[in-house]
Amino acid sequence: MLKTGDQYRDSLRDGREVFINGETVKDVPSHPAFKPIVDVRARIYDMAHEEKFAGTMAYEKDGEKFATSWQPPHTQADWWAKRDWVNMVMREIGGVVTRVGDETVGEMWSLADGKDILNQVDNSWAANIDNHIENVLRNDIFHVSANTDPKGDRSKAPQDQDPDMLLHVVKETDTGVVVRGAKYETAAAYAHQAFVKPTIANWGNEKLSDYALGFICPMNAPGLKHICRGGFAGVKPEADYPLSNRVDEVDTLLVFDNVLVPWENLLFYRHTAAATFIRGTLHRYSAYMFVLRIMHIADLLIGTALFNVRQTGLDKQQAVQEKLAQLACYREGINAHLSGAIALAQESPGGFLMPNQSLLYTGRVLACSQLPAMVHIARELCGGQICVTPDSAAFQAPETAAWMEKFYSVNDDWQSEDRRKLLAFGRDLMNSDYAGHKLTFQLFAQSPPFAHLGAVYRNFDFDNALSFVKTAAGLSDRVLGKK
Repeated sequence: MLKTGDQYRDSLRDGREVFINGETVKDVPSHPAFKPIVDVRARIYDMAHEEKFAGTMAYEKDGEKFATSWQPPHTQADWWAKRDWVNMVMREIGGVVTRVGDETVGEMWSLADGKDILNQVDNSWAANIDNHIENVLRNDIFHVSANTDPKGDRSKAPQDQDPDMLLHVVKETDTGVVVRGAKYETAAAYAHQAFVKPTIANWGNEKLSDYALGFICPMNAPGLKHICRGGFAGVKPEADYPLSNRVDEVDTLLVFDNVLVPWENLLFYRHTAAATFIRGTLHRYSAYMFVLRIMHIADLLIGTALFNVRQTGLDKQQAVQEKLAQLACYREGINAHLSGAIALAQESPGGFLMPNQSLLYTGRVLACSQLPAMVHIARELCGGQICVTPDSAAFQAPETAAWMEKFYSVNDDWQSEDRRKLLAFGRDLMNSDYAGHKLTFQLFAQSPPFAHLGAVYRNFDFDNALSFVKTAAGLSDRVLGKK
């Protein structure tokens, strides 16, 4: 079943408790803070039904159609199809959105790779994972991922402070477990369900922990409250802030106030080995879609900067070309890592095809660590006018319109209105509240920088370098721990 946009909107009218700016949200799809991003997600659903997009957005199996985004990957072609899906979506919506489901569903495939670990305690959990992967695919479920806790005082163990700082089980019942605590999740208020999992934690020597659990939670579960940050949509005029008003992804503090998790939704529980495994392998698939988004941000930076220097004739200067080349190297560096990760893809323990892990994680470090510098290069190429240009009202008001046309018309190709639109877009992409939020989001959305580097350390083949140096230096086998 492929949902339509209207079916998606209606599915959000399910009694969920949502709050924003101190206000109780009565209808998520029509609320000013949520409507633009809900419309974006609805547009993605509708694209799968339109002839122009259907061949990329969906695939057919056994006479049924399914979303390409949810297809578990078994071949390189599956991954190239997913890449085409993202490319088509980003261009159609005219911006970059991250949490629309394809970037988070891969975490379920990672969990499926750990079935052997889960079966050590309870073999019903593996079946639950398979059922939920199939449910997302067959029912076109917008699935997100709740990960980060409020954490509290991280110098203390969870049990030595307010226990709700980390999500935990408070009791078991015949029908499931009851949980308390909180999680942060982007897009939760307008998604269908979340994979709720333990945050990074030091499990110590405990074999079991009430904090080591993972489960599927519908976003309208009784006792679940969505407390959202104030959105950027509608705060300032859309003509001046086109991205803020169109593609702001609203973040949510999910409060679990004695929420019942049925046994069939439980994926692991009181199993620290499973918690450790999922923290170490969580992004082995989803990092691909995440980093691919950053490549599209690079395209936006390049296009915005290049338009700005071309319209004023600066693109002929060597210094300008060098900065554009830096942006191009950054973009193509991401592209090379992603392409190589698929070309050298590896079979996973669960039988899926996962991107080459070393290339994927080193690509994520490149993309995230260098993004602030690339934004600054693009900002420099656009010039100071992105921060000093008057708002759109000045271009319309009778008293000032003529002056704005005079000073913002560059030549026959670039008249004042196009010039204004480009500068407004650049300001919103690089200088606005939305731009600052987006930059921070890309830094922490999957995990903090130290965890990015930790993933590289765990997946890079150090043995190859050691073997090379051993041979080149004439060292004995003993240096490799061999007799």
